[in-house]
Amino acid sequence: MATLSPSQRLDEFLGKEKQNHVAGWIGDAIYGVNDGLGAIFGIIAGVAGYTSNSHTILISGFFGALASTLSMGAGAWLATKSENELMETTLSRARKSIEDEPTREIEKLSLIYQVKGFNEKDANHIAQTIAKDDAMFLQTIAQEKHGLHESGKGNPWSSAISGSISTFVGAIVPLLPFFFVHGTVALIIAAIVSILAHFIVGAAKSLVTVRSWWSSGLEMTMAGIIVGVVSYGLGLLGNVLLG
Repeated sequence: MATLSPSQRLDEFLGKEKQNHVAGWIGDAIYGVNDGLGAIFGIIAGVAGYTSNSHTILISGFFGALASTLSMGAGAWLATKSENELMETTLSRARKSIEDEPTREIEKLSLIYQVKGFNEKDANHIAQTIAKDDAMFLQTIAQEKHGLHESGKGNPWSSAISGSISTFVGAIVPLLPFFFVHGTVALIIAAIVSILAHFIVGAAKSLVTVRSWWSSGLEMTMAGIIVGVVSYGLGLLGNVLLG
């Protein structure tokens, strides 16, 4: 069996660890569903407090879902793009510092390794060895000094699509009953479905947190109930004041 080089072995380890990125994607999807569900449940409850017209409730909720979906997608795109631009700016500054004062940057790198526990001689040797390769020097300075890594770069379009889809999935849940039934029955079913969905989404959050599924689920359920009750109350108040 052929012996792998250190670079190949590292790539193999990192390839396996990239599976952990799936957990990050799941977390983003859960939070997107959470945002869509909470926002549209609040809209439906508020409009239902203002009027009993099922058609009005459905239209308001549907366009609210579209607005939330587009807003989340745009926000995710802008956030990821801004993070990438910040990374590029930081890398550009690090590159300029290396070009202008290479000795000083080597000294900084040596000090970083000394703080990590290396003695001065070994730290100097490591820093000088790294500095012989321009690309590695820049990458190391970016990672050790600024906490940046190329793997942290995101795709704005991927973020926008995943954020939009997950938000729309959450947003459409409270609306489903209004496609099949009307009036008070639709509102009651929507409330039940939404509260159950809040618990499920909250329990799913335990996949990316250290909390128990039932504790996270109950917390999310209580938050959904509070949003629904307050929104419905404000809708009733609006009906009294404006109706």
